[in-house]
Amino acid sequence: MSLHALADRLGIVAEYLDQTGKETRRTSDETRIALLAVMGIDAHDDESAARALRALEEQERREAVDPVRVVAVRDGRGPEYVTARRPADAAGPVDWTIEVRAEDGDVARGEGRSDDCGDRIEIPLPSSLPQGYHTVRVLLRSGGARSEGEQLLVVVPDGCPDVRETLGGHPGFGVVANLSAVRSARNWGVGDLTDLGDLLEWAAARGAAFVGVNPLHALRNRGGDISPYSPISRLFRNPLYIDVEAVPELATSVIARDLFADDATRTELDRLRAADRIDYERVMALKRPILRALHGEYVARHRGNGDDRDRECRRYVEESGDALIDFATFMAIEESLERNSGAWTDWHRWPDELRAPRSDAVRRFREEHRDDVDFHVWLQCEIDRQLAAAQQRARDAGAAIGLYQDLAIGSSPTGSDPWMFADLFVHGASVGAPPDPYSATGQNWGLPPLSPHALRCTRYDYWIRLVRSALRHAGALRIDHVMGLFQQFWIPEGKSGEHGAYVRFPADDLLGILALEATRAGAIVVGEDLGTVPPDVPPGLERWNVLSSKVLYFEREDESGFKAAAAYDERALATANTHDMATLEGWWSAHDVELRARAGLLDEGNVEKGRAKREEEKQALLERLDRDGVATPGEISSGGAAFRGAVHEFLCETPAVLVGLALDDLVGERDPVNLPGVGPDRYPSWSRRLSLPLESLAGDPDVERAFRVAARGAAHTRR
Repeated sequence: MSLHALADRLGIVAEYLDQTGKETRRTSDETRIALLAVMGIDAHDDESAARALRALEEQERREAVDPVRVVAVRDGRGPEYVTARRPADAAGPVDWTIEVRAEDGDVARGEGRSDDCGDRIEIPLPSSLPQGYHTVRVLLRSGGARSEGEQLLVVVPDGCPDVRETLGGHPGFGVVANLSAVRSARNWGVGDLTDLGDLLEWAAARGAAFVGVNPLHALRNRGGDISPYSPISRLFRNPLYIDVEAVPELATSVIARDLFADDATRTELDRLRAADRIDYERVMALKRPILRALHGEYVARHRGNGDDRDRECRRYVEESGDALIDFATFMAIEESLERNSGAWTDWHRWPDELRAPRSDAVRRFREEHRDDVDFHVWLQCEIDRQLAAAQQRARDAGAAIGLYQDLAIGSSPTGSDPWMFADLFVHGASVGAPPDPYSATGQNWGLPPLSPHALRCTRYDYWIRLVRSALRHAGALRIDHVMGLFQQFWIPEGKSGEHGAYVRFPADDLLGILALEATRAGAIVVGEDLGTVPPDVPPGLERWNVLSSKVLYFEREDESGFKAAAAYDERALATANTHDMATLEGWWSAHDVELRARAGLLDEGNVEKGRAKREEEKQALLERLDRDGVATPGEISSGGAAFRGAVHEFLCETPAVLVGLALDDLVGERDPVNLPGVGPDRYPSWSRRLSLPLESLAGDPDVERAFRVAARGAAHTRR
């Protein structure tokens, strides 16, 4: 059947085993047709599907070489040849010429003849190639037939950097935090990059190898647009995290200093600092005019004069390329349209001429609003500078890894990435999760998928940019929902997860590029592989030396018993929980059950069952901690910091090469930072601030009791 063959060719998976491991869910033809349609292919009947399949095959035959090839250096051997397609009308031997331009600019050429009568011809490379991105051009001739093509040949290492080498052969631990939630006496109502540096230094002084943070991706910072996992761009970062008082131009800008000293500013700043919740919009409203003044000061004093400040910013702009200008233009257009209309407008509803980044109208806008565009470019330069400073503080303090960053699985459909790379993003479907015991109809995350076919046709340009950006100033990188590099669950618009299907992605190519960029950055990589895990994911992660994620709540021998510490996977980052789960304090008190009930996720009958089950789980965990010699039930049965510390010591007893202690659990927060599956009207996710300021962490008795890491010592700190 042509529909099935076409769907398979474009990666739509025919069936999968659900999370229970018992039920096979099969993809319907209706879902196949819907997902092919969002890929731009009409397959409403078998004749249309057959026609589309023939068109794809014909397009491939016309390509002399694949647009991209990723090859790993294994056992010391890299690529030795390029595979080309025989010209369609070729008869007899094929004469070929090849030119290879290495990433460093060196050029090598070769020519020869192939008597192979098959459809494929192996052309030897004229020189060995180091790791990197190389351009290969081939020309094929046979009688009157002729074809030529160009390929990006990516030579990659056989895996990501080894964490034990980074840690000097010892296991390590670190602190995991949501930067926005960090409270300090000096920040402006939300954690900033100076706080991050302070946190890194504090953790390093305790022997920590790293501090992990939520994605720092760009957000609108208002309304519902505050989740770091639904950003407007994954390529660029959130100005919310800029420490205004650390911007160098504040020392000389009279305008900025007057704004900062204004009574209204100081009053608002006091309110924001005292608040229990983050008010993203008010924080940015306070920071923005001062940042505008500081940008003006930068332009007047440094732009184009060749000093260190000018060179630093120009270097970042050059390394970021056209994507930075496009992002800044998007932000300026959005703000301009909002000023003119008085309301925010989704870019899909912008005037037609502004919906395409390369249109004449967009080019004119950029010229006419040069200062607005430049402001957003400068903001990214400053974020990058402050982020680099935070990482340098960590390294100076002896942290072997330092900053552990996070890459979200997708971008908001109304964001700049889908506008900038419209041909890559699929419209009419969303990424989500299949039905499981947590949700009978699955989860729709509202994120537009990337087309794996378009990614490959564009030589993975977006993925390369994405990984390179995420690794800037990072000693480690977390890949959110790493299964998405293998396959993603797509849900057609207007349907539930029951009508979704998995779509395959070129995992080895994506992981190979990740390994190359991580090696260049000297960063280790952790994959968040929780939930429904396809069978090819664990061996794939191991092959590319990507660490797994292990969470205490899920590491069970059966429905009641918890695994022994010794049973944990060595190749993993072990944590008690994640940002989507209950804190240890909330778990112990079953506060998470109460919150889910209040949010309408549990009915009254299930609330009672949830409380009863939690009592059973608590007893099982107490028994496990006792059997592993971490603490007796009598020592920790009242919960609190003693219980949290015992859990942390238990995790540190596992063979997992990395352990992450949540800052929320060190402090003893009860409320989770995020309650998945509900809107802000039912739970204020991503707005809860820490109850304890950074300045009070050192010496706080509860933090001391919760900070139990004796099994890890401090042997992993950088020497």
